[in-house]
Amino acid sequence: MSNPNVSTEPVAKARNYQYVLEVENVRKEFPGVVALDNVQLKIRPGTVHALMGENGAGKSTLMKIIAGIYQPDSGTVKLRDQVVKLPTPLSAQEAGIAMIHQELLLMNSMTVAENIWIRREPKNSLGLIDHNKMLQMTQDLFKRLNINLDPRAEISELTVGNRQLVEIAKAVSFNSDVLIMDEPTSAITEKDVAHLFSIIRDLRAQGIGIVYITHKMNELFEIADEFSVFRDGKYIGTHLSSDVTRDDIIRMMVGREISQMFPKEEVEIGEVVLSAHNLCRGKDFQNISFEVRAGEILGFAGLVGSGRSHVVETIFGVKPPDSGHIEIKGQRVNIKSPQDAIRNGMALLTEDRKETGCFLPLSIQENIQPAVLHERYVKRGFVEQKTLDQQSNDICAKMRVKTPSMFEIIENLSGGNQQKVLIGRWLLTDPKILIMDEPTRGIDVGAKAEIHRLVTQLAHRGVAVIMVSSEMPEVLGMSDRIVVMHEGRITGILHRNEADQVKIMDLAAN
Repeated sequence: MSNPNVSTEPVAKARNYQYVLEVENVRKEFPGVVALDNVQLKIRPGTVHALMGENGAGKSTLMKIIAGIYQPDSGTVKLRDQVVKLPTPLSAQEAGIAMIHQELLLMNSMTVAENIWIRREPKNSLGLIDHNKMLQMTQDLFKRLNINLDPRAEISELTVGNRQLVEIAKAVSFNSDVLIMDEPTSAITEKDVAHLFSIIRDLRAQGIGIVYITHKMNELFEIADEFSVFRDGKYIGTHLSSDVTRDDIIRMMVGREISQMFPKEEVEIGEVVLSAHNLCRGKDFQNISFEVRAGEILGFAGLVGSGRSHVVETIFGVKPPDSGHIEIKGQRVNIKSPQDAIRNGMALLTEDRKETGCFLPLSIQENIQPAVLHERYVKRGFVEQKTLDQQSNDICAKMRVKTPSMFEIIENLSGGNQQKVLIGRWLLTDPKILIMDEPTRGIDVGAKAEIHRLVTQLAHRGVAVIMVSSEMPEVLGMSDRIVVMHEGRITGILHRNEADQVKIMDLAAN
């Protein structure tokens, strides 16, 4: 028995429509956040349409709606001039939409062929999987795409670039009219990028409409026919790539004023507290050197994949550098672990509070206390629980954490209140250097303003703050100086009085 949905040959379809995909007035809200505000997008068949915008602009939310992962609150999605409902990713695939996610969704213990045809395996007359036919189908598909991979190889044996090619082959195997690529070059080599672009051009020639999400300006001009820009969940405009310059696009992406949400105050800047000297770690970053002073807020800006988070993780001892060194108050230190970092007066608020910050099944009290249990509130091997509980209560009250009690499970709190608890965890350690990676990601406007006020208060107390943020207004509004990174290297360090959104984007895009 053959599977009617399985084919390795391109399907020629009569196209009597102007747009293969149309999004009209789509709105999507999450608690406290309007992610999409009546946006539109129109994709012509046989074109590459780049989708541009800062982190948080709404690009990924819209793609997840088109791919059936999210449902819109209002608005319509049309395929080939017909309004469609896409309640699940499977329904989107069956309608002719395939998406390649930035985080690859392959199963490492299975072969290349098994990953491509999973749930669509060809069957023999006994209803069993026909492995020989599946192998032949994969070889035919790879020949069509000029991919030189062994279909029998396990995914775990492949490089990131080759895994990306498997995802592309899998998406193409559905013979879709619309193919969404989310940052497909973020983790592959230049050679792999050239191969990817060759495949994209072939798919475009076959009449497929390709939505290409990228932060890289050079890719837009090399591969895209036209582009659309989103900003703060709103649709800004669509243009032919040949009609605009790099500066035009940057202005469309960042064209807004800094609001009063950033209560930056003049603070006396003191001595150098921490300095990094020529830090290198594999392909993550190279030759990173900077310093931060007491009372200073040092912002780190850059696009996805620039290496900012890798740098602060290394400073905090999560992964040691291959070379280079760190000094604290002029003294060279060897930070081999987070425990070493804490002993040297550091604290790190991680990028993803749910994955690497919160202990979701535990209470607020249990989440706020772990960083100080090693020595600060321990005497003769016993925890001074009463004192620790009182200090925890005081910090949560000071930070206005909204909760019925300290015994509330942290998973039940809003994102902003979870973030306040995690900041409170580190304030208990009385840090001299506070590193904050995306401190206001995914939280509402009110909570953002409160966290910004707290950062300003800490600077007044002489704490040296390193703040990594993908939100341009936050970086500009809160920082005394801004380190800008691109693909693992520092491309510039700007003082507050010389920095603006265009300069930062220009350095971030290198």
